[in-house]
Amino acid sequence: MIKRTVDISEPAYLHMEDRQMLVDKNGEVVATIPIEDLGILILQNPGIVLTQSLIVACQENNVVVIFCDKAHLPYSVILPISDGNSLHTKVLREQVAVSLPTSKRLWQQIVRQKVREQSNTLMRVGTRSAALDRLVEKVKSGDRENHEAQAAQLYWKALMGNNFRRDRTANGVNALLNYGYAIVRAMVARALVGSGLHPAMGLKHQNQYNGLCLADDLMEPFRPWVDCIVYQIRETQEEPVVDRNNKQQLLQLLGEMVIWKSEQMPLMVASHYMAADLRKAYAETDYKLSFPVLATT
Repeated sequence: MIKRTVDISEPAYLHMEDRQMLVDKNGEVVATIPIEDLGILILQNPGIVLTQSLIVACQENNVVVIFCDKAHLPYSVILPISDGNSLHTKVLREQVAVSLPTSKRLWQQIVRQKVREQSNTLMRVGTRSAALDRLVEKVKSGDRENHEAQAAQLYWKALMGNNFRRDRTANGVNALLNYGYAIVRAMVARALVGSGLHPAMGLKHQNQYNGLCLADDLMEPFRPWVDCIVYQIRETQEEPVVDRNNKQQLLQLLGEMVIWKSEQMPLMVASHYMAADLRKAYAETDYKLSFPVLATT
């Protein structure tokens, strides 16, 4: 079952009663949501107050709790690390023991899929890059020649124009990209924890200050899906901003129908199968990862 993503942008008091999350505003309960239905809880307003019992219940149910900064962009994430999977210790040992050649091989598969999806996104918006298509098979183990960066240069120019610069501190289109990526990152992190993997132990990303390195690795093929939504927003808005309507369009990506190994399901559900697939790849030599693909073009 697909879990709900709840985005709270106004001051509120969040607490729990009978396994329900109650949202109080001005002393009145305005919403009641079963904890078991929650997948991602986004908290945007500094006036939001929540109880410890609610936080613990969210962790027990593998709910990602996201805190946003003053610009309303996701800033930090709370995830459970001990009860996401009954075999957590065993799986963690396998993850720690994964060999460097295996990590490089898996990263190669991820980068190739990302470049494929970049090409697919360009086709969806009515353009094409033959040079981008040729790069897919050039990606070698570990992407030591950094074809990912070469693809990015071609891709952003084709998608957003020659004057576009990807700037994580900028507003407008860049801020929308940041928001969309953060939501997908949280979804992938939740799936990894649910499979017993630790999201901080990455394949390629290794920043010691980043607690979600593996999520950053595994989410790469989904970035172009966010890009496509932001492109469509930009086409209809002269100065796009991170407002309620645009956030809603990006949040809908988590429920987008995808194909996973010939079966159709929401992206959030498929992310759990993909995380389990990665866990299997750690233990089996030459295992080929499977990735969800959009059910509609």
